[in-house]
This record gives sequence, C-alpha cells and structure tokens, in this order.
Amino acid sequence: KTKKVLKMALKSFIKIAPLLVLILMVVSVVLYFIPDYVIVKYLGENNLLFGFLIASFIGSISLIPGFITFPLCGLLLKQGVSYMVLAAFTTTLMMVGLLTFPLEKEYFGTRLAVVRNIASFMIAIIVSLAVGVIYGEVL
Repeated sequence: KTKKVLKMALKSFIKIAPLLVLILMVVSVVLYFIPDYVIVKYLGENNLLFGFLIASFIGSISLIPGFITFPLCGLLLKQGVSYMVLAAFTTTLMMVGLLTFPLEKEYFGTRLAVVRNIASFMIAIIVSLAVGVIYGEVL
C-alpha cells in the first residue's frame, strides 16, 4: 500500500511541479526588481491604513517561503514598518494564495478554493487588527 501511495504522490508532484516552478520564478523576478526602500516607503510611512491595505494585497498575491519572509519582516520592522502591517503581510502571505489559486481550483474545485481564500483573508485581517490593538497601533 505504501509503495502504491508513494507512486501516486510522485505522479501528482510531477504533474504540479512545472506550475510551482513557474510561480516561484515569477515571484523571484518581481522581488528582484523591487528594492527594499520602495517596500518601506509604501508600508512604513505614517498612513497605517494604506500600509495595511498594501501589505494585505502584496501578501495575498505573493508566494515567498517563510524562511525568507520572517527575516524580511525583521528588517522592515527595524526600518519603521508597524507590527500590524507586518502581521497583515505575513498572515495573508501564508494563508491566502491568489497565485496558487489555479492549482487549488484543479485539486479542490472552484467553490472550495474561493471559500478557503476568502475565509483565510478575513481571518488574516482579524489577526492583523488584533496585533495592532495589542501593540497599541490601533484604538
């Protein structure tokens, strides 16, 4: 049974690997062309709501592994980006997958993929707002 399941998993991986590689390549190229100071300019300025919205949007459409995301957030924090904005970025990045939506749709169906992404986005917003309240950035 184990061998059969491993063969099935390998076939599935081989089927989705080209799409995953393409997604990672596109994200890597985009991140290469956007310097850190541009990110800080839009996320770290005085307008908390604007930074929050931009971070939520960028996190939703990005595909960055956690081992890159968390050190990046540490650098952004040192440069003045608020905890709430960083929470919005990281939670939407980890929970919402607009770039991976075609892959999700293929395996889970359109309805489940849409519901999962919307629910994840709403939860990420709630978590980010809670972080803002805890750190005294909101209310």
